[in-house]
Amino acid sequence: MKIALIPFNPIVGDIRGNIKKMEKILEKLVIQKIDLAVFPELAVCGYPPRDLLDKPAFVEDNQKAVTKLAKKSKKIKILTGCVDLIDTKNSKKIFNAAAYLCDGEIKQIAHKTLLPTYDVFDEDRYFSASKSTCYININNKKFGITICEDLWFSHFHKYKIDPVKELTRQGIDYLINISASPFEEGKLSTRIDLIKNTARKNNIPLFYVNQTGGNDGIIFDGGAVFADNHGDLHALSQRFNETPLIIDTNSIPEKISRKKPNSCEEIIDALALGVHDYTKKTGFKKVLLGLSGGIDSALTAALAVKALGNENVIGVSMPSIFSSEGSITDAEKLAENLNIELLHIPIKPMFDCFLNNLSPHFKNKKQDVTEENLQARIRGCILMALSNKHGYLLLTTGNKSELAVGYCTLYGDMCGALAVISDVFKTKIYQLSKYINRHNEIIPSGSITKPPSAELKYNQTDQDSLPEYHILDGILKLYIEDHKGFYEIIQSGFSKETVYKIIQLVDRTEYKRKQAACGLKISKKAFGEGRRIPIVQNYIPLDHCAI
Repeated sequence: MKIALIPFNPIVGDIRGNIKKMEKILEKLVIQKIDLAVFPELAVCGYPPRDLLDKPAFVEDNQKAVTKLAKKSKKIKILTGCVDLIDTKNSKKIFNAAAYLCDGEIKQIAHKTLLPTYDVFDEDRYFSASKSTCYININNKKFGITICEDLWFSHFHKYKIDPVKELTRQGIDYLINISASPFEEGKLSTRIDLIKNTARKNNIPLFYVNQTGGNDGIIFDGGAVFADNHGDLHALSQRFNETPLIIDTNSIPEKISRKKPNSCEEIIDALALGVHDYTKKTGFKKVLLGLSGGIDSALTAALAVKALGNENVIGVSMPSIFSSEGSITDAEKLAENLNIELLHIPIKPMFDCFLNNLSPHFKNKKQDVTEENLQARIRGCILMALSNKHGYLLLTTGNKSELAVGYCTLYGDMCGALAVISDVFKTKIYQLSKYINRHNEIIPSGSITKPPSAELKYNQTDQDSLPEYHILDGILKLYIEDHKGFYEIIQSGFSKETVYKIIQLVDRTEYKRKQAACGLKISKKAFGEGRRIPIVQNYIPLDHCAI
């Protein structure tokens, strides 16, 4: 029996478009004489549909689409993620489901048992949990059906039902898991270990397929896996694309060893996919970004070119009187290396005009951060004007370290539609940039080696206001991603004064992050997606002592 695992890349809500795309894939698989085509979780409507599920028409359209797709099952059997509705006199229940299509009709529908409600997941808000498991019969073999979280029972200790164990008790021959599991740095190893351990523990061969693509700030890395009943891997597809993985159960491939992915490479692939899909799925063709000559904008530009091609990326250099000559030439060199268009728009005339008109209202006031922010906002206005006039999608270039402590300007450098590197700490920015330059210089060496600076006043560096980035990022990771408290962070070797200052900055600038552009998520705790901190709050641990 030949099974195709398809790491499908849907557009959320585009039910008609998703079905057409699935039908084209199926036509190719029929030619290859595939017996069963397996699509990921909620492939019909895309994941996550969120409040679209509150629309009755959306759920009904989903069901109509599955019925339409079933017509293709006269030539090839299909298993696909979808939304299912059970409407009774007493209640209406919506399920995260898997539909088995065969002989031109819907033969069977399995419902998801475990509904995740943490981080980016809030499935319990929309779906009802199944109280039973389901298997399908194909060629006298029993295939147990699970959906994403159903496989993660052993990883978490909050669930009471183990769907896989329930299925093995029913004497299944194979287990299939269809998923929409978001990308995180290093998560692949956890996922593969889970697949191997589940197969070995339950003595059952396991087929796994994951959604591919970017939907808003969530990136899905795709990938398909087959493990035998001993937990040994026999097939592992490449990630970040939709290439099907085909397994013939009558001719299982030899065992393979798993190679740990390169951290920089997988992050670059993920971010490029996120940029590509956000741009294309929102209907844009070209992107725009400011190029300061610094490392953040340089990395963002390189990722945009990887995602969209150099012909679809436009950079804008907006020097001020505080911009160093090196920053200007580094921006020009980057544009040359990437072969992208570079616009040159100095901001001095506009800055002078603002100062002249505001001078009566700034009388007897010293220059301070107001004038610094004014420059950033002038640049934001320029970029938004170009975006509006030409229909370009504006990318922001701020990193996670800056966004964490508020080292960014509302309505200035925070302007834009997509924050490409907002979940990447500054220290990781350097690592990614050096990785991109591993074969030849793309990001100018000056952008990497010079002290980071906003260049909003003379001789300014980031470290005028912030600790060295290796210190800052160490504290931020512990506080934001690992949820460590004040004393726990100090015990990790950081000074009490520095930790106190950074925690205060993070907490006080939540209002900025609430107004930030959608950011691409690559960590276990990103700003925006899955992080819900009140703006107005003043939590202080009960055992906290004043500095």
